[in-house]
Formats: sequence, structure tokens, C-alpha cells
Amino acid sequence: MFSLQNLSSGLPVITSESNGTESVTVMVFAGAGSRYEKNEERGISHFLEHMFFKGGKKYKNTKEVSIAIDGVGGDFNAFTGKEYAGYYVKVAAKHTELACDVLSDMLNNASFPQEEIEKERNVIMEEERMYQDTPMYRAGWDFEELLFGNHPLGWDTIGTEEVIMNATQADFQKHKDGLYTPDNVVVAFAGKIDSAQALSLTENYFGALSGKKNREFQPFSSYNEKKIFLRTKKTEQSHLVLGVPSVSAISDEYYAQKLLSIILGGNMSSRMFLNIREAKGLCYYISTDTDSYLDAGALSTRAGVDQSRLHEAIGLIVEQYLICAQGGIEREELKRAKDYVRGKFTLSLEDSEEQAHFLGRQQLLYPETKNCEEYLKMFDAVTKEQIEALAFKLFTPENFRLAVIGSEKDESSLEEAMKH
Repeated sequence: MFSLQNLSSGLPVITSESNGTESVTVMVFAGAGSRYEKNEERGISHFLEHMFFKGGKKYKNTKEVSIAIDGVGGDFNAFTGKEYAGYYVKVAAKHTELACDVLSDMLNNASFPQEEIEKERNVIMEEERMYQDTPMYRAGWDFEELLFGNHPLGWDTIGTEEVIMNATQADFQKHKDGLYTPDNVVVAFAGKIDSAQALSLTENYFGALSGKKNREFQPFSSYNEKKIFLRTKKTEQSHLVLGVPSVSAISDEYYAQKLLSIILGGNMSSRMFLNIREAKGLCYYISTDTDSYLDAGALSTRAGVDQSRLHEAIGLIVEQYLICAQGGIEREELKRAKDYVRGKFTLSLEDSEEQAHFLGRQQLLYPETKNCEEYLKMFDAVTKEQIEALAFKLFTPENFRLAVIGSEKDESSLEEAMKH
């Protein structure tokens, strides 16, 4: 169970108390993901995440922030997604106040020193180059661009070199002031802490957060019609992502979609793994997953295969999609998928960080915040017929989209390979 409280400013405080752990995770969520950006701001959200670690009033630089948390054996990190950014510190329970102190100083008192901006530009450009040199990641980004087109959901979160090399203190302050506000932020606590303590700490350390959110993200309306994104590059393998537009995170079909992705390629007993890796020896890695946003979604399978067997792999993935679309879901594999969700989710919640993330994200983004059992019951309620109906709707030839990185040069041959 969890408790939800609000400060007088409206800032939500969500607490998941667990006496079976000695740790506490404090996590701050902001509706400040990259889809809030305009074209001339691409990358500012992610860059801002980096800059929060450059110090405030009490912890004046990255070294002081690091020493404070490292000094008690804690973990800290941050992330920027398409719809939200998050910052967390995980510590032994007796150091919870320190976690709040560090996070609040970062978020309330960030000064964005110019000399740190200059250094961090290069760090982010090296991060960008790392992803460019990692085809597994790059193919995923290409697939998003293919699917969502020239919309913020289709842009790389890391941004453009022009924005990264020219962002100023004023840009960061403007972005922070407009989105890091009580009506667009959630503070989540999980672990060995009760709701009264969580509320008191939030009041003391985050009570000064003020302002009103001053922008909304651009709604998503239509998927790109282009079928293929081919990046010809010298690689040892061909890396591919083959998928379809799917349902949103708040769709009634969200839970059926997750189970469908598990049946297809969510684990080592899934169809893709058994029929393509094990039976054909085609690849080392292959998996199916979903990406779900508030008004859009995708279901896709990714794999790395020998250059000479790329077309074969494409055909085999399409074949598995079409079997599902033709009513080929077995009751036993649906039961296994449900049991897998329950087992994996239960294991994940032994980590206070996962608990905080699960609840805080829901509170920030979704109309309703479900507790763990309510969430799992949504999967339990999904029927074989519902999954087959969703597969029939999703897996049609006109919906298939394919991103490839490798030695292939002919887009038309890739489109032909998708015609099963």
C-alpha cells in the first residue's frame, strides 16, 4: 500500500512504507521530459538533468554532491525520458534526511555555473558519440524517428549538437522555472520510512518549490507512414528493430499489449527466443518490448543477426506476429506470461528504488495511481480473446515498420522481406 499527501503548495508526496528493508529511496519526478521541447530546444531537458549535479548553495559542485552520498555508501543518479525526468538518492534509512538535503539543494538552488556548462557540453557530445557507436541503441532511436516522425516523441532525447553547444545559463533557468513547479513535480519515498516522516522531510526540504507549470507538450496525432529506416554502416552484425504503432499507457488495451510482448519476446521461453534464436541459431540477442506514452505507443522486436541472414530474420519475426494476429495465442502461454509479470514485478519491488519509481511515475503522469495488487489484477483480467483481438488490429502489413543498421544498401529488399 501507499499513502498520498500534499504540501500547501500542492506538491504531491507519495510514500510506500516497507519494514522488510533497511534502505530508503527518495525520488523526485518532474514532467520535464524531452517531448516538452521545441525544435530550437532539442536536448535542453537532458542537458539540464546533467547540470543539476553541478552544485547549489550547500553542495557547491559535483565533487561535494558525490562525497556527501558516497560518504554514506548511497547511490544517486538521474534520468531523462520523453515524458518525465527523475532524480534519486538511495541510502540506509538513517541517512534519509541527507538524501533530501542533497536533492533539494540540487533542485532548488542550482546555479548552472558557466564554466561547468562549457565542460558538460563535451561530456554530452561524448555520450552522443557512444550511442552512435552502439548500434543496438542507435537502431532503437532510428525506429522511434521512423514511427513518430518529426515530432518530439521521434527526436533523440540527447538532442542536437547545435543546442548542446550553444545552451546558456538563461536557457537552463527558463526551462527549470517553467517545468520544475509544485504542480508538475512529485516527491516519492519508498523503504523504511512512514508517511508522517516523509511529509515532514518534504515540507522542510522541498517546501520552497514554487511557481506554475507554463507549458504543455505537443499532442501526438499521427504515425509516420514511411516503412523503412536504413542506416548503412560497417558493423559486424545487422541490427534491426521491427514493430508496429501500438496503444498508449492509459489505453484499456495497455495490459493486453504488455502480455502480448512477453509472449512474443519477453523472456527465454518466448516465441522469438525459442523459434528464432534456439531453433534457427539466427541471433544472440532478440527481444520484444513496448514503449508506451500518454497518447502513443509502439510494440517492437529487436535483434542482432549475421549480415547474410538479415532478410531471413525479418521474415521469421513477421511470421510470429502474423501467427498471433490469426488467433494463435495459447491459453497456457498466456498463463505463463501472467505468472511471469507477477513474479518479476514482485521481485522488483524488493528494491526501494523500484517501488519509488513505480508509484511516482504513475502519480506524475496518469489519471490514477494503482497499488501493486491493483496493478497486477489488471493483467489477471486480460483474456486470450482480448490479446488476439489486439494482435489482429496491430499486426497488419501496412503497420509494419523496420529500422536497420548494417551493410544492407537496398531499402526495397527490406520492404520485400516484410511481405510474408
